[in-house]
Amino acid sequence: MSDLTPQSETPTPTTDKITQAARETIYLCNFRVSVDGEWLCLRELNDISLTPDPEPAHEDPKDPIAIERLNLMNMAKLSIKGLIESALNLGRTLDSDYAPLQQFFVVMEHCLKHGLKSKKTFLGQNKSFWGPLELVEKLTPEAGEITASVKDLPGLRTPLGRGRAWLRLALMQKKLSDYMKTIINRKDLLGEFYEPNALMMEEEGAVIAGLLVGLNVIDANLCMKGEDLDSQVGVIDFSMYLKDGGHSSKSAEGDGQITAILDQKNYVEELNRHLSASVNNLQAKVDALEKSNTKLTEELAVANNRIITLQEDVERVKEESSYQLESRKVNKALSHKSVKSKRILMQDVERELEVQIGMKQEMELSMKMLEKDICEKQDALVELRQQLEDLRAINQQLSHKSQSADASSKQKSEAITRLEEKINQMSGTIKQLENSDKGLVKQARSLSATAGKILQQQQ
Repeated sequence: MSDLTPQSETPTPTTDKITQAARETIYLCNFRVSVDGEWLCLRELNDISLTPDPEPAHEDPKDPIAIERLNLMNMAKLSIKGLIESALNLGRTLDSDYAPLQQFFVVMEHCLKHGLKSKKTFLGQNKSFWGPLELVEKLTPEAGEITASVKDLPGLRTPLGRGRAWLRLALMQKKLSDYMKTIINRKDLLGEFYEPNALMMEEEGAVIAGLLVGLNVIDANLCMKGEDLDSQVGVIDFSMYLKDGGHSSKSAEGDGQITAILDQKNYVEELNRHLSASVNNLQAKVDALEKSNTKLTEELAVANNRIITLQEDVERVKEESSYQLESRKVNKALSHKSVKSKRILMQDVERELEVQIGMKQEMELSMKMLEKDICEKQDALVELRQQLEDLRAINQQLSHKSQSADASSKQKSEAITRLEEKINQMSGTIKQLENSDKGLVKQARSLSATAGKILQQQQ
């Protein structure tokens, strides 16, 4: 990134420090939003100078399109990182009202809109990122389900609303990173929708697609029925990322254990999903092999029937030939031509019979090979099912551990409440004893006073 030319002030140590951090700076309107670790810091551009050394006046200023791409990439980094950390600390499935999730969709919307070509319609110019997202269906057949679901959603009237719904469904399916990488790798198709210097056409788009892989650990359940996705205003809330001086990084010891259990749960679910997919593929292959086996058995039965008919034809021809030989002895005037034709016919029938017998042997050999392959596939299927059962048992053990931890925490809380009730009872009895002591003291004083009066009267 090239530095900006100073306007009026000379370089100072303070501006030198500011300029050193300016390489990771986001420029928005009249403010500089600099990345400080995991946070953002805002300063007005009029109050600072970003260049320690004066530059020649003839150099070109900083490219604003490159600055916009860098800004959007930094915002995507912060949004994705904040969403993952807050979701893991929350420890439950995210819904549509979760603020970091809403901000993530807003940032992704800005990234997809950057550098879009405007299409002229009879209503005016229109920019929408729904067109590039429709390319995913052509490049990845798995995305056809999402596109069909988006088109079937009621209440979506604009391409912008359909694009927002597509992003939410892809996140719930944990395929957003894969789909983004698919369309980014086909820049020849994206050139129809984006300018050459757009974010999706440059390296920043590939970086954002790589960062989206981390969102696969998040479980989201987003209800889009009744949600107005067409008229929502996508504004980035920078207050969620501004640095807070009094921020404390203390966390409870149980958060680490909960995070570990959630990671194990997500890993087991992902492995379970892959094993289920492999089992389904193997089952489909076994079904296809069974179908081919039945087809081959039918063809084999047809071939056997054909061989039987050919053998009957051979026997019939032999009988006819023997009859002809007998008739030849009776009738010596039979022409040699007819005899030759019969012999030729007999030879043809014998050759066809030999061919059919060879085909029968080949089909029997292929049947044996298919049966062996089916046995091997069935053994592999049994092993995969055993692995699936083991993973389910591990998942149940993890759920039992989490339930036992919850039960122990409930027992401790109940014991604390019982102890508090006992303390309150003891404090009440102490107060009653103190009141009774005060009453006894008053009675003793009154008795001593009466005794003194009696003594004075006796004297």
